[in-house]
Amino acid sequence: MEWFEALILGLIQGLTEYLPVSSSGHLAIGATLFGLNGEENLAFTIAVHVATVLSTCVILWKEIVWLFNDLFKWKWNEGTKYIMNIIISMIPVAIVGFFFKDKVEEVFGSGLLVVGCCLLVTAMLLAFSYWAKPRQRENISPWHAFVIGVAQAVAVLPGLSRSGSTIATGLLLGNKKEKLAQFSFLMVIPPILGEALLSAKDMVEVGVSETMAGLPVGSLIVGFVAAFVSGCLACKWMINIVKKGKLIWFAGYCAIVGILAIVLPYIF
Repeated sequence: MEWFEALILGLIQGLTEYLPVSSSGHLAIGATLFGLNGEENLAFTIAVHVATVLSTCVILWKEIVWLFNDLFKWKWNEGTKYIMNIIISMIPVAIVGFFFKDKVEEVFGSGLLVVGCCLLVTAMLLAFSYWAKPRQRENISPWHAFVIGVAQAVAVLPGLSRSGSTIATGLLLGNKKEKLAQFSFLMVIPPILGEALLSAKDMVEVGVSETMAGLPVGSLIVGFVAAFVSGCLACKWMINIVKKGKLIWFAGYCAIVGILAIVLPYIF
């Protein structure tokens, strides 16, 4: 992988991890267009995912500090309730990760048709959440946290946006948009770190030298920095977009890209 290829994939990962357009779907499209195979390179995948987690920590550091401060007061308070909701939201994705990992990996290798169809589903979800006007709720309940977690688990499919699915689901449930983006980005930190640890374990089992084959250290660094910087920008931007209720623009974008992903294999 050349440094400019790593730069492109890193930028795609960082931007699309937070914007409701599906990072996995865009990486699959980018890899196909450029003849790359970055998603199957464990070292690169670990690097760019850890970079996006760090970007979340940088942008939401005040909220993270607040959660830890409340946690170590060792009593039931707003912070511990929030952490409990995050833990509840992790249950569905943990089930998918432990019991259906091989099936999900098979879907990732099934071509751009699945990506295109899932992008169209993302577009419909974003559109529904824009036009629906449910009764607003002040706080995210444990039940809603679980349902949002189910949306996150389903969004492991390539082309189905994680942030788009979780935020749209929360909006359809009536949760306030001011709090949803923050919750959506914080709830993904443990699963991404867990996935990175499992990937690192696989990398060690296969052999570090083998998984690093074709990936110069310089390209790895470029991809990491690109994902981190673009992730910081996208995370902050997305929080403002959700507050202003402008998700409908991304619905149109996902619909266009989804259609292109379906027809591109027949054109080329």
